Amino acid sequence: MTPQPNPQVGAAVKAADRAHVFHSWSAQELIDPPAIAGAEGSRFWDYDGNRYLDFTSGLVFTNIGYQHPKVVAAIQEQAATMTTFAPAYAVEARSEAARLIAERTPGDLDKIFFTNGGADAVEHAVRMARLHTGRPKVLSAYRSYHGGTEQAINITGDPRRWASDSGSAGVVRFWAPFLYRSRFYAENEAQECERALRHLEDTIAFEGPQTVAAIILETIPGTAGIMVPPPGYLAGVREICDRHGIVFILDEVMAGFGRTGEWFAVDHFEGVVPDLMTFAKGVNSGYVPLGGVAISAAVAETFARRPYPGGLTYSGHPLACAAAVATIRVMAEEGIVEQAARLGADVIGPGLAELAERHPSVGEVRGVGMFWALELVKNRETREPLVPYNATGEANAPMAAFGAAAKKRGLWPFINMNRTHVVPPCNITEADAKEGLAALDEALTEADAHTR
Repeated sequence: MTPQPNPQVGAAVKAADRAHVFHSWSAQELIDPPAIAGAEGSRFWDYDGNRYLDFTSGLVFTNIGYQHPKVVAAIQEQAATMTTFAPAYAVEARSEAARLIAERTPGDLDKIFFTNGGADAVEHAVRMARLHTGRPKVLSAYRSYHGGTEQAINITGDPRRWASDSGSAGVVRFWAPFLYRSRFYAENEAQECERALRHLEDTIAFEGPQTVAAIILETIPGTAGIMVPPPGYLAGVREICDRHGIVFILDEVMAGFGRTGEWFAVDHFEGVVPDLMTFAKGVNSGYVPLGGVAISAAVAETFARRPYPGGLTYSGHPLACAAAVATIRVMAEEGIVEQAARLGADVIGPGLAELAERHPSVGEVRGVGMFWALELVKNRETREPLVPYNATGEANAPMAAFGAAAKKRGLWPFINMNRTHVVPPCNITEADAKEGLAALDEALTEADAHTR
């Protein structure tokens, strides 16, 4: 349902925002945030009555769409029963959320430490790894994003790190596999996998294996470009970690809870179980902030009789956990994980492949489930990106024009650098998915105008 347009209220909301809200990742005077009046399912709308099909899932977290009635009701019921309680106590919503998550995590990741979001989940996973091993260093990939807090941003590989990189955070970076823009001169996935693993081995050897506490990877990198790792790569990293006593951390903040057509992206890679796994976003569809770390038996044992030196005031907040319980149950009852897999394989994937055939600006299509990216290029033969790396201002004009064209057609895109990500809610209808692909088809003509 869409309320009647009310531009006057919208103007007031916008004015208050511009006067008082400090927005993340932005030059405050150069942004123009739209005033949003409401949202439902896969759509949202503004106060002028404009409706948009959300191909961003908020910020890749509304895995079950906006305003799911069962989750809204669960939050209301929890608020009426127990709005909040300190984390040192056993609370039904907290215990049940942990149980349901542990039922779905791979292997023996049966202990759940709750955080307020993905970044602090990464902070605590790294802290656990360092304390467990007694080692200082963490290895992370260049094409990665792990959060905006102090340690998490230093672990991140993409340019959002640069302004905050202290150079003293104990982080060493390496190249993970990405065949389309291979750093290893690979010609196929097998070569890319083998050479990327050899490069990681060399990095560890030259850093000193005895100094490395953890290797952290996004199972399938998100904002860095949704690069599904080649067969054997994650298993190879697991073997390297085992050989050197290194903790293997998988970051599932973006890829988890149905996004890839499995409960967790790691489920696509048989036999791979990390020592620690971070999650957030889709665990409760972002309805109330929640994240966490799933902990293996070996790491948990380190803190069985030794206090873990970390915690959060709102760890396992009852409202957030009640939302998680309801979300997980909804996903199971409504077959949302299976729907994400089916629509990805039968509708989104084939639809994007068809767009690539028609539009010279599309260099590559890659993804799985409801987790896809289009790599936009000026030239398919040379693979020159549509805009330079980390482009801003006039240099980013072609991507800005593409984004504006999508919005004009009622599609809200997720754009990062020279990529557009296709990450709608996991329970989007087939009709809405096709409508979004049609709008994307039209918008890509704007990107095509900048090819050569």
